[in-house]
Amino acid sequence: MEVKRRTAKSLVTKLSSVSEQTRTEALCELRLISKHDPDSRSLIADAGAIPYLAETLYSPSSVSQENATATLLNISISNREALMSTRGLLDALSHVLRNPTSPSAAQSAAATLYSLLIVDDYRPIIGSKRDIVYALIDILRNPKSLPRSIKDALKALFGIAQYPLNRATMIDLGAVPALFSLVVKDGRVGVVEDATAVIAQIAGCEESGDAFRTVSGIGVLVDLLDPSTGSSSRTKENAVSALLNLVQCGGERFANNVREMGMGVFDGIADVAENGSSRGKSKAIALLNILDAGSKGLQDWMQ
Repeated sequence: MEVKRRTAKSLVTKLSSVSEQTRTEALCELRLISKHDPDSRSLIADAGAIPYLAETLYSPSSVSQENATATLLNISISNREALMSTRGLLDALSHVLRNPTSPSAAQSAAATLYSLLIVDDYRPIIGSKRDIVYALIDILRNPKSLPRSIKDALKALFGIAQYPLNRATMIDLGAVPALFSLVVKDGRVGVVEDATAVIAQIAGCEESGDAFRTVSGIGVLVDLLDPSTGSSSRTKENAVSALLNLVQCGGERFANNVREMGMGVFDGIADVAENGSSRGKSKAIALLNILDAGSKGLQDWMQ
């Protein structure tokens, strides 16, 4: 362990070198070590690497930015507190999201945020950074974004949306049309599943109603419950969760909007109530009850 400690300290010292080549070589080495040796992550953080790595995120060099973001991502797996306590780190990650030197750098920055958002206490802090939220949403809107970047951006947005007070900010910054556009236009199962998971979270606030109306959100969610669309079980459960949150927050007006979709919507919800996970079943039953299905109606649909 002492050898690893000395190696980490030596490499971190090189990050302050006046030689760009020396700094780049040290960054590459730190990336590899932090990826393949979990024990090294704390040693690298303790050696003072994080402030240097955060500063490097502003570098115009794609090699430097890529290696710095990847190293921070690796460190975040084991040392989230060390990252969050580093002054300016979130601003540096925001810069990468908004000004990436490569798609890989943006992807690593989004993945680092997702890693940090695993901690409940960090969700209000990160969610209060409107530039970060906007940049993540912009990844969804950008037709040049790589699938991996979109997936990591969606995971980060899901983490942000899990803190209820962040949802209105996400809606204000355009999350709803960006998310529904992915659902409608992107055929990749994983992307649609992750997008609907974020939609379900965002639906749980008062501001969601008007935003969903603008994009015909209820109709899209109901379509996902139609067997002919071939939606995965997870997507269907997310759609049910979104509709449940929407009618719980929006009241009878939105419940009527769902009812107006016809008997097909009840069949789709009942299918989740019968075949979904335990969590999906409970949400589907709750939604059916709100839609005046009642216990007898539910039994009839499930027969």
